Amino acid sequence: MDFDLTEKQRQRYDDVLSEVRERLGEPSSGEPFTPARWQDAARIGLTGLCLPTEFGGGGLGALDTALCLEAFGRGCPDTGLVFAVSAHLLACAVPIRDFADVSVRGELLSGLASGELVAANAMTEDDAGSDLSRLAVTAERKDDGYRLNGDKSFASNAPAADVLVTYGTSDRGAGFLGVTAFVVRADLPGVQVGELFRKMGLSGCPAGRVAFRDCEVPASHRLGAEGQGSIIFQHSMGWERACLFAGYLGLMERQLEQCVQHASGRRQFGRGIGEFQAVSHRIVGMKQRLEAARLLLYRGCWLMDHGREHTMAIALSKTAVSEAAVANSLDAVQIFGGSGYLSSAGIEQQLRDTVPGTIFSGTTDIQREIVAREIGL
Repeated sequence: MDFDLTEKQRQRYDDVLSEVRERLGEPSSGEPFTPARWQDAARIGLTGLCLPTEFGGGGLGALDTALCLEAFGRGCPDTGLVFAVSAHLLACAVPIRDFADVSVRGELLSGLASGELVAANAMTEDDAGSDLSRLAVTAERKDDGYRLNGDKSFASNAPAADVLVTYGTSDRGAGFLGVTAFVVRADLPGVQVGELFRKMGLSGCPAGRVAFRDCEVPASHRLGAEGQGSIIFQHSMGWERACLFAGYLGLMERQLEQCVQHASGRRQFGRGIGEFQAVSHRIVGMKQRLEAARLLLYRGCWLMDHGREHTMAIALSKTAVSEAAVANSLDAVQIFGGSGYLSSAGIEQQLRDTVPGTIFSGTTDIQREIVAREIGL
């Protein structure tokens, strides 16, 4: 059992962290999407980490992808941008990489890897979040393709997207086996992207509704076989749950450094506040949650890379990281006190950015249901 990273992995992490700090280390302007910052992330290679090298990607596996996203989250205070890039890569580019027609892969993967194309995942509907068997968007088979009709309620990156990965019901009576996946150009007739959502956090990731109105999608742009959509979605969620949350590990590492620095410099009653157990033990708890979550995430990614069963491991890691991120952010606000509540310090933003981590990519309750099933309950 070896817990050490290779020299190559450590060097890659350090290189990404250095470049991210140089290009993206300053707080964002507060805009929901800034093409210049997206391109900065793309120049570092973050938009194509796990895509094939023949298309300009990094060719990395799950663990190495996660390590790069961890460095991204540590060096970039705009967690919304970290999430946007990760969703583009893991929920969209990965299923295109693994299930698209050869011609479509050639058409899209280079642009996705370079960041020239922005991808959005359009799955969630008003009455279908975790329940994939209730998709109201229909995919009606036509001689030369499919006709999509219906609405998606929450699509990350949609207002800025060039490409959408979406799912529709092609056979109403087949339940999970009646869902089919597609990759759709955002400028295709019949695609309507709604107004930008105002959200609690992750402002650097634009999100909105997507409507399909008699949208004709060529058969070549179907992902996988008809009825394989649920499997494809779970495949992409495996990558997203395993790797995207590494960005939160990076946030927690940066946050911990800020708390230690603040506790060392802030003085009350003639002493640094870090000398009081009420503060020092709180910081130790933050460190413990971070390291425990990191081990679970690395293990889940390692299992994926080695072709081992990873469903339960990833559900556990997603739960651990998302809950640790919220708990640590609450502690950070307490450690910073009144200044932590002010926007200027950036601490309260960390809390707002971590809360949705317990919701997207399958809620914490859904992850616990997965674990319960896997252990035989």
